[in-house]
Amino acid sequence: MLNQESLFILFGIVVVGFLIADLGFFNRKAHKISTKAAAAQTLFWVALALGFATLIYIYLGKILAVEFLSAYVTEELLSIDNLFVIILIFNFFNLEEKYHHRALFWGIIGAIFFRATFILAGSYIISQFHWVLYIFGVLLVYTGWKFLFEKREKHIDFNKNKFIKFLHHHLPFTANHHGGKFTAHENGKLMFTSLFMIVALVEITDIIFAIDSIPAAFAISQNSFIIFTSNIFAVMGLRALFFLLESVLHRFHHLQKGLAFVLMFIGLKMLVTIFDIHLSSIVSFAVIMSILGLSLLLSLFKKADL
Repeated sequence: MLNQESLFILFGIVVVGFLIADLGFFNRKAHKISTKAAAAQTLFWVALALGFATLIYIYLGKILAVEFLSAYVTEELLSIDNLFVIILIFNFFNLEEKYHHRALFWGIIGAIFFRATFILAGSYIISQFHWVLYIFGVLLVYTGWKFLFEKREKHIDFNKNKFIKFLHHHLPFTANHHGGKFTAHENGKLMFTSLFMIVALVEITDIIFAIDSIPAAFAISQNSFIIFTSNIFAVMGLRALFFLLESVLHRFHHLQKGLAFVLMFIGLKMLVTIFDIHLSSIVSFAVIMSILGLSLLLSLFKKADL
C-alpha cells in the first residue's frame, strides 16, 4: 500500500533518474532535437504524468488526483505562454539550435529549485496566515484581466534589461558560445559566455512566471505534494514541448486569452470561498479543460497572419 511519502520518493527517483540519463547519456553532445524526438518525449512526459495521477487516484483518492491534473494542466498552459519569451531570448542572442536543449536543461534544474523554495515558503505562510489565499486570488484575477488586453511582444531588446545590465557590469562576458560552455578563458582571463547569460535570463523569466503559477496552484490545492509534483511534471515536459511547438507557437492566437480566463476563474474560485461558496475539484478541472480546449480550437480555425 503506497502512501503520500512513498509516492513522493517514487516521483523523486523518476525525475532525478531521467535528468541524469538525459544529460549523461541521451544528450551528452550538443545537437538539434528533431520534431519526431520532441513529439515522442512530449507524449512520454504526458503519459508519465497521467500514470502518476492514476497512482494518486488509486492510493490517495479521487479528489487529490483531480487536483493534481488541474494543477498540471494549468502549469502546462502557463509554461506554453512562457515559451514565447524563451524563444525571444534565444533569437535575440542568436543561440544555435544545437545549444537550445542545454540551455533549457539547466533552466529546468534552476526551475525545480526555485519552485520547491516558493512552494515550501507558500505552504508555511498559508499555514500561518490563511487570508494570504485571498491575496493570491486577487493577484490571479488582476493578472488574468491584464493578460486579456495585453499584446504579446514580438521583439524585446534584452540589452535594455536591468538584469542583463547588472550581469554585464559585474561579470566579464564574451559573445562566443565556446562549444556550449558557461565559462572560458580568453587571453588568460576567465570569461562568462553568452550561454551563461541566456540560462540566467531563462531562470529570471521562470521566477517571474512563477509569481502567477504558484498562487494558481495553491488556489487549486493546498497540498504541497500535489502542487510540487504537478509543477515539476509540467516543467519537465517543457523542453520537449518547446521543440515540438517552436515553429507553430505563433499560431496559438487565442492561447493568451484562454490563459487569462483560466487565471481569473481560479482567482475567483478562491475568493468566493469568503462567502462559503465552494466549487468541487471536478467542476474546476472541467472548467479549466473547457477553456483550454476552446482557446486551442479557436486558434486552429483562425487564419495565420501572413
